[in-house]
Amino acid sequence: MAAMAMACPLPAVVPGQSLAGGAVPPAARQGEGAGCRGCAGARRGGDPQGSPTEPVATVRGRMAKRLLVAYGLWALGGPLGLHHIYLGRDSHALLWMLTLGGFGAGWLWDFWHIPGWVATANGVGVAGDRGGTVPALSPLRLAGQVTVGTYFGLVAALGLPWVPVLLAQPLAVGLGVQLVSSVGDQTAEAPNVLAAAFLASFLFQGWVLAVLPVSLAASVAAQRHRRYKPRGTPLPRLPARLYHLGLACLAFAAPLACRGLCGAAGVLGTLLALPRAATELLLLPLRAIRLLAETLGLAGDPPPQPPTTGFGARSWSQRQQWAYEVLGLPAGASTEDVHRSYRELVKVWHPDHNRQRAEEAQRRFIELQEAYEELGGPRRAAGG
Repeated sequence: MAAMAMACPLPAVVPGQSLAGGAVPPAARQGEGAGCRGCAGARRGGDPQGSPTEPVATVRGRMAKRLLVAYGLWALGGPLGLHHIYLGRDSHALLWMLTLGGFGAGWLWDFWHIPGWVATANGVGVAGDRGGTVPALSPLRLAGQVTVGTYFGLVAALGLPWVPVLLAQPLAVGLGVQLVSSVGDQTAEAPNVLAAAFLASFLFQGWVLAVLPVSLAASVAAQRHRRYKPRGTPLPRLPARLYHLGLACLAFAAPLACRGLCGAAGVLGTLLALPRAATELLLLPLRAIRLLAETLGLAGDPPPQPPTTGFGARSWSQRQQWAYEVLGLPAGASTEDVHRSYRELVKVWHPDHNRQRAEEAQRRFIELQEAYEELGGPRRAAGG
């Protein structure tokens, strides 16, 4: 400190006192009573340029993060990553949103790390520019990358069955591994992670658990190309951060929601068919008794029928009644109603739209075709 005082080109000036020339220099006027900025910095224990190293001066100009608030957000919305949003750890917050707090275990693990994260957010004990140094290998991060990558791959297989496996699975696995790699002050080279995922997916295509080696290959690539995030990057404003997090959650949940709605529609169709099935089940004993009576000759002769042109005419009338029932129309409906009902039901029961119940859809689709031909054939013949 004595050396710093000797090296100072400006003497300490008492407020209101001038130098020999009568005028107070601007530099001295700025440092009245304290000498130059370098001396003031040295007296505070900081560097000679006047940038102190005290924690209070480090966070000056921005709101300091409070430990009690962080623990409160952890308790109220920890599985959704609210405490990570508060501390500016958006990658960690997104990971917790998509995995519900790291499948519950990660949320509990955060309890012991919150004080250190609060200190880091306030600039206490933050290392300087680490240059080209490589972060230490973390087995815990590697295990998280493999787990989350596998989880993302399974979600893609469930929510995107119409997307080719060689495209959806490695992309989802690579994004999951990259998300874990970006937690905290580290990250990885995303192109290398995705390239490893696509290459492993091509090599292991057709395997039952191909998502596991794909996730492992992407995780190894992420560990090989790990690095520290650059220091001094300012965070966007909170509305912009929440907007980006919402878009990411929507992109993750939309395929699952669509698949869930399709499954709910199938369940609804089954529920609507239950009353008819119950009626048929209740009438089954009566029909069995009638069939047995006819077989034993106990049933009376049927009432006389009006003369017809033969069995073919009677059979055609019965098939028409069946056709109207299949199309959900009353007997004698107009041609326009027949066409409209046929088009709507064909879209509902098309096999391509009902992969989860292909056999039932195929049967209903064939019935609709036969019913439409039954009702449309006689009309075309009459029109011709």
